Amino acid sequence: MAKIDDVARLAGVSKGTVSNVFSQKRPTSREVTERVLKASKELNYVPNHIARSLVTKKTMAIGLTIPHGNFFFSAFHNQFINGVVLEASRFGYRVLLDMLPVLEVKTPSLASYPIDGAIVLGPTEEDERIRLLHLTGIPFVTVGKISNSQVKDAPTVNNDNAKILHDICDYLIAKGHRDLMFLNATEGTTVSMERRTAFVEALAKHRIAVRDSMHHYKPRIQSEHYLLYGYTETVRVIGENKVTAIIADDDRSAFNAMNAIKDLGLRIPEDISLFVICGDLSMMHQTMPPLTGMDLQPSELGAQSVKLLMNKLGSNQGDGLDHIIIASKLVEGASCSSIRENK
Repeated sequence: MAKIDDVARLAGVSKGTVSNVFSQKRPTSREVTERVLKASKELNYVPNHIARSLVTKKTMAIGLTIPHGNFFFSAFHNQFINGVVLEASRFGYRVLLDMLPVLEVKTPSLASYPIDGAIVLGPTEEDERIRLLHLTGIPFVTVGKISNSQVKDAPTVNNDNAKILHDICDYLIAKGHRDLMFLNATEGTTVSMERRTAFVEALAKHRIAVRDSMHHYKPRIQSEHYLLYGYTETVRVIGENKVTAIIADDDRSAFNAMNAIKDLGLRIPEDISLFVICGDLSMMHQTMPPLTGMDLQPSELGAQSVKLLMNKLGSNQGDGLDHIIIASKLVEGASCSSIRENK
C-alpha cells in the first residue's frame, strides 16, 4: 500500500504539502493540489484515517453533496434526502451529508472522506465538485445534467426539464395566457439553463416573443436578495408590464410572488394565475387558493440516484442504464384559471 512519502516523491512536493491537500489545514495552489491528487490516484493512496477501511475494500458509506448558504432546506431537499437515506439503508450504506460552501470548493474534501461513492445534487456549469470527484476517481452520480468540459459521460438522474417547461407553458397558454413571467432557478445551474431554453422554445412555438421582463434568475444563495426572490420581481414587473400568469421555481418564490400579488391589491387567480414548479405538495393544498404545480417526485429522484450509484459500486444488479429520467406530473389546484373565465 502506498505511503505519503511515495505520493510526495511522485508529485514532487513535501510530505507536509500532501498532508495539507487532504487535511486542508493550510491552503495549497490548484496546480499543486492537482499534482498531489493525480499522484494519489496513480498510487492508490488514501489518507491514514480511512486506510483501515480498505481491508474490506468498502467503507459502506456514500457522500451526498449539496451546495449551501444561509438557508433552510426546502420541502424538495427534505424529501430528496429522505429518499437517499432510505434507499441507501436498504443496501447497508450510511449517508454522509456534505454541505459544501457554494462556489468555494477549493480543496478536495470529498477525496479525504471515508466514502465509496458520492451523489451530487444541483450541478452547476464547470462544477468543482464534479471535477474533483472525477479527478480522484471516486464513483459519483449527479442529480441534474452535467456541464463539465472534462467529464463527458457520467451517470445522471434527472427530471425532463424541457418537457416540464413545455407542459407548463402549453397549459397556461391554453387558458389564454400570453403575458407570462418565469421566476427561474439560479443562473449557472444546469437546471436553470435547461428551463430557460425550453421556456423560449415553448413561447416561440406559440408565436410569443420573449421580453426581458418575462424571465428572471434566482439570486445566488449568498445574496441578500435571495430570501425575497419572487416578491421584488413581481412588484417591479407588474408595475411596468402586463402579466397574467407567473411560473415560480419553488415554493419559497411562489409564496413570495403570492404575497406581492396580494400587496398590489390583486387576486389569484382572478387577476394573475400562479404556477409552482418545485413545490411542497402538502403545502400547495393548504394555501388560499391551493397552488397548481408539478410533482417532481423528489423522493424517487433520491432513491434512483442511490440505485444508480450502487450499480457503479457493484452492490446492485441494475438494468445497465446510466441516465435515468424521473417522470413528473401536473397537479391542479385553484391558482390558475382561464382568462376567459375572468372576464
